[in-house]
Amino acid sequence: MSEPTAALDTHFPAIHLRPPAHWLNDPNGLVFHDGHYHVYFQYNPNSARHADMHWGHFRSADLIHWELMPVALAPTPGGDDEGGVWSGNAVSHEGRLTAFYSARHPGRWHQPVTSAVSYDGGTTFTKRGRLLIPEAPEGTTMFRDPYVWRDGDGWRMLVGAALKDGRGAALEYTSDDLDHWTYKGVFLARPPHPVPDGRNTEEGWECAQYAAFPDGTGAVLASAWDPEEGASCAIYWSGREQDGGGFRGSGGRFSTGAPQLLDHGPDFYAPALLHAPDGRWLMWAWIWEARDEERVGAASAWTDEAGWAGMLTLPRELTPGTDGTLIQRPARELLALRGERRIAARGETSADHPTDLGEVSRSTDLTVTLERGARLRLLTSPDGTEYLDIVHEALTGDLLVDRDHASLDPRAKGGVWRLPPEGRTATLRILLDHSVAEIFTASGRALTARFYPVGDGPWRVRMEATGVSPATYTVEAWDLSGT
Repeated sequence: MSEPTAALDTHFPAIHLRPPAHWLNDPNGLVFHDGHYHVYFQYNPNSARHADMHWGHFRSADLIHWELMPVALAPTPGGDDEGGVWSGNAVSHEGRLTAFYSARHPGRWHQPVTSAVSYDGGTTFTKRGRLLIPEAPEGTTMFRDPYVWRDGDGWRMLVGAALKDGRGAALEYTSDDLDHWTYKGVFLARPPHPVPDGRNTEEGWECAQYAAFPDGTGAVLASAWDPEEGASCAIYWSGREQDGGGFRGSGGRFSTGAPQLLDHGPDFYAPALLHAPDGRWLMWAWIWEARDEERVGAASAWTDEAGWAGMLTLPRELTPGTDGTLIQRPARELLALRGERRIAARGETSADHPTDLGEVSRSTDLTVTLERGARLRLLTSPDGTEYLDIVHEALTGDLLVDRDHASLDPRAKGGVWRLPPEGRTATLRILLDHSVAEIFTASGRALTARFYPVGDGPWRVRMEATGVSPATYTVEAWDLSGT
């Protein structure tokens, strides 16, 4: 499918970042530099399949108006990265932008760390010419995805890894000059541990990232990777670095408790961090497809037909909660995308007398409160047979996102996904964009899910009760406009 045709696909997003066509995955190199927010990303400029990784590039002065830039980094034929310029991050220092990335080569099992420097605001890069960290530490079976940050007068780096003893790990390096790096050991390592929905933290961690908060706490973010099945889910650990800077025990020097899901949906992976000039931690992640692929990253006839795959989440603000959780909110700048208000309703609904609230666009910002037993149904076909359900379960208080009927195309993946209870009344913000829903709770939890409506006609919002008792609700809905 040509680029103009791909962009006319009814599932193609209007406000989520992605190029007009072809494959996209991990966000990379998130940095504020030279007056702009820069969002690089894993990109195949030649097809909608996971291969031939380059770094694509968007930039913005305000997180609202985005400019698609030329490809920033490409594999060098015959070079250390001839198999692909894989994931990493970037730092701004002394007027230049330095990108750190995983150099993939078909002759190596691991991905060494290397770098490239930009002197023109992040548009073009000059590669270092040799590997920064050519070998993986002894005892590793996976090694990739550097994350570099400033700490005092020096620099630190985490690299995602799998250890021979079956643990996932974030390994630490330090440097005084961004060019010479010393291995310090394990920052955090844990065996597979269960998280909700039957998933676990797996044997390998990709895209390990670290956020240090003003209260002295921190959070390690990672993407759980299974050696057989590949990408699974995004996870995090909240805690503190142990005093003294020494590495105490085989679990590393980051002291933490149990892991937690970063996003409770099925289609969120590879979160990456940006420390904004105003002190906020911003986060983007990869939203993958949920079409007919056998597993994440596998070939898909439907995706080949569409000519594009993947998008980035909208930017999220990340703050520490009082109970060790991470609180996620849509970046405050996104309020500027709201256009016409389509719905402003408050009332009571019942199973016998559902309430139709009216039409919404395919890119919509909803704020919703649901009493236990209330269901919001997004109808996407005129006859009502295609719909996405968001339910505040009466018995458990869980919030359910049910996409089993969200596409009349039988190739689309279904499933029911849960958010933990919020109380008797749940308040949600739901950002819809053609084929994706990003859902945020008042407590700061998030759930991201793809769905693929094929019904003709406008989308409509209907409120229902799931049991014999009526249920109250409030709903507001605004059009969202890409700029």
